[in-house]
Amino acid sequence: MAAKTSSFVTNIPLITTFKDLSVLAVRLEAGRQLYNAVLSEGKIRLQLVRNSELYQQARLINKNDKKAKSLAFQKAREAYRFSDYDLQAFANKTSIASIWIKSHLDANTIQKIATRAFKALERMAFGKAKKVRFKQKGQFSSLEGKTNKQGIRWTGNGVEWSKLKLPGIITNDPVILHGLSSKIKYVRLVRCILNQKTYWFAQLICEGEPYQKPKNIISDGTVGIDLGVSTVAIVGDKKTTWTSFAVELTSKQKKITKLQRQMDRQRRANNPNNFNSNGTVKKGSKRWNKSSRYKKTSVKKREIQRKQAAHRKSLHGNLVNQTLALGKHIKTEKVSVKAWQRNYGKSIGFKSPASFQSELIRKAESAGGTVLMFSTRKTALSQTCLCGNKQKKSLSQRVHNCSKCGLTMQRDILSAYLSRYVDPKTETLSIQSAGDGWLGMEQCLLDGWRNGSNQSARTATSLRSLIGNNESELMFSNPIPCEESEPERVNETHAVSWNPLPKGRG
Repeated sequence: MAAKTSSFVTNIPLITTFKDLSVLAVRLEAGRQLYNAVLSEGKIRLQLVRNSELYQQARLINKNDKKAKSLAFQKAREAYRFSDYDLQAFANKTSIASIWIKSHLDANTIQKIATRAFKALERMAFGKAKKVRFKQKGQFSSLEGKTNKQGIRWTGNGVEWSKLKLPGIITNDPVILHGLSSKIKYVRLVRCILNQKTYWFAQLICEGEPYQKPKNIISDGTVGIDLGVSTVAIVGDKKTTWTSFAVELTSKQKKITKLQRQMDRQRRANNPNNFNSNGTVKKGSKRWNKSSRYKKTSVKKREIQRKQAAHRKSLHGNLVNQTLALGKHIKTEKVSVKAWQRNYGKSIGFKSPASFQSELIRKAESAGGTVLMFSTRKTALSQTCLCGNKQKKSLSQRVHNCSKCGLTMQRDILSAYLSRYVDPKTETLSIQSAGDGWLGMEQCLLDGWRNGSNQSARTATSLRSLIGNNESELMFSNPIPCEESEPERVNETHAVSWNPLPKGRG
């Protein structure tokens, strides 16, 4: 097995002619058909593995005997040729039998398509996915090679692939220059549709570390984070940030919702026989007629969703960089985003807190930092005070007011502060350490509370102008946009000197 080394991706736009676009479209279609064929064969082999006696016997082995259990499962897979290598062999035979696929795709690309299908099946085999999805026309948008020596490869200032030469648009951007100066492992071609126009990009998978911008400095401190549905609190050694989470995406989500309703009306008007009298969709297979206006609306919605995804990625990246500037040793509660989806599905869908979390973990670990995700049940930070008093709070209570010591602090900020003092080994909160560090951090936390309240009020005002006063009257009747479980925050902060003793004993 080849040694694993760190990698990063460099995106370079390509110059394409009308003929190049036609050739690439045909090769993408060949790749799509081959991918679906391999996926179908892999599903059959996986089902045979699961139905075999070897597989059933492997399931009965004690889970503590990991080596024997893993070896038994491996024998079951080998018996029915369910492996990356076997699916690559099937892909080669299929392409040769097709002739048309073989004439448009090289051996390395064919093998990489088979590997891509196997990874999708492997997720289903290990229970990480319920099913695999076959690619319909227009859904397969990338092809890649295995090395930079054969097939799809970067040579000079462009991509070469089977008599096809695509020059790259190379600027003096230090990010691109850093990627070109690094060793290129392999090249991926990606099709992007921007404003209804087709563009192609070369993704160079390079060996080494990505370019570090001077402004994105990574500190060596400890950072506590409290991530919520609509807000995030970040507490470092010298700075506290409390901000609304991806609230800038709300205006685009309003436009998407409006277009979705328009598409639903168009679909009902074009297919009246596919709906019951009560408006529900009839069961069984149906044929859906799509009008030209419906297709135009769909394209418009897709373009806004693309912009929203790019904006979300940018917002997440900025917040991750701000967090790592405070420290690369992250401590946060292990929250279940899937559980949030039950009550806040739409908000989770376009804000994507799990994506922010995974990006933060990836960057912190690649920078040599550590990430501790501790249990919420063991620590119960939102219910705990610095004096050790535990007091249950409802979700609507966003300000912590201790009945014993008189401490007043924003609930999320206090939880993020306490996260810094959770022991990595025992995953328990050290009240003594948190109390010792409070005196030097109290003003910093209060400043973060005040700045977060002012920022949210300004964001509400700007969103009113973007969405319209009529639509936003209900949303922003409170100064800060929150979820149903997170009502209005307090805009006025009161500095309270913390007394570790209960009232009447100080």
